[in-house]
Amino acid sequence: MTLLQLEGVSVRFGERAVVDAVDLAVAEHEVVCVLGPSGSGKSTLLRVVAGLQQVSGGRVLLGGADQAGVPVHRRGVGLMFQDHQLFPHRDVGANVSFGLRMRRAGRASYAAEVAQLLDLVGLPGAQGRAVASLSGGEQQRVALARALAPSPRLLMLDEPLGQLDRGLRERLVVELRGLFSRLGTTVLAVTHDQGEAFALADRVVVMRDGRIAQAGTPLEVWQRPASEFVARFLGFENVVPAVVSGTGATTAWGKVPVPAGSPEGEQRLLIRPAGVALCAAGLRCEVVSRTFRGTHVALLLRPEAGPVLEAECGLAGAPAVGDRVAVTFTPAEVVVLPPETPRGKD
Repeated sequence: MTLLQLEGVSVRFGERAVVDAVDLAVAEHEVVCVLGPSGSGKSTLLRVVAGLQQVSGGRVLLGGADQAGVPVHRRGVGLMFQDHQLFPHRDVGANVSFGLRMRRAGRASYAAEVAQLLDLVGLPGAQGRAVASLSGGEQQRVALARALAPSPRLLMLDEPLGQLDRGLRERLVVELRGLFSRLGTTVLAVTHDQGEAFALADRVVVMRDGRIAQAGTPLEVWQRPASEFVARFLGFENVVPAVVSGTGATTAWGKVPVPAGSPEGEQRLLIRPAGVALCAAGLRCEVVSRTFRGTHVALLLRPEAGPVLEAECGLAGAPAVGDRVAVTFTPAEVVVLPPETPRGKD
């Protein structure tokens, strides 16, 4: 069942469309992450759903009800921002109970519910701690407990882990995924961090210039980027013009195999780094740089012809900078990209 429905939502500041005719549906219990570079419209979209930003056109529906004119506090949504926005003059318990009071006025004590929420987010017994004494990760957990306190039908997160270091961010995103799954929470999150989005989401929405460039499961978006923009935003740089014929393509790197059934003619070709394989004979390259990535080594190669290539190889026997190597291409890691839609046109 659809909980959130956006129908042709637009936001304009003067002549500029920050959000441009966006259609999006979020099902109950689904976690959707909106991903995109700065200025793509993702945070504005979140503010529209929350009621913090007026639309220039289109409709926002929650549970089938049009939200036009419905104030923020009556939409039944929870909000959590990058800077947490905790009350520094109140202790942890008072910050969390604020969310409960927003849901049910008149109660004298919420001690049991506050304790339960803090247990839920991994901060048992922290009620009396001062906000200033908390680490960044602990503040994030308190903000999450406060956002969950009113039992929102939709929880919205705006760059929730953006201020945390990478190790803590990676650990917390796994915890959040498990928590949302246990609670059955419906989540709409925005982030610029693709790793965070792909780890957290059931579905990823990539935005560009106020429009949705691609939507799909993390696996679908990763395996089949919908355009060169999406491919490059995901960090893939091995994109070149190609002429596709049958199961092969002519490129600046020579002949490259493509998956059967690929569209023919002049195309743009993506080769993932995992599909650039070191071999005994093939395209000759010089190793320009190598970077240890934990499970593999990332290589930057300068071929005899064509632009530089990004490749991956195992830790054992990885070539050194300055070495000469040969590479071939794995068709399963080659994607023929759909043509770009000119901006301003449907």
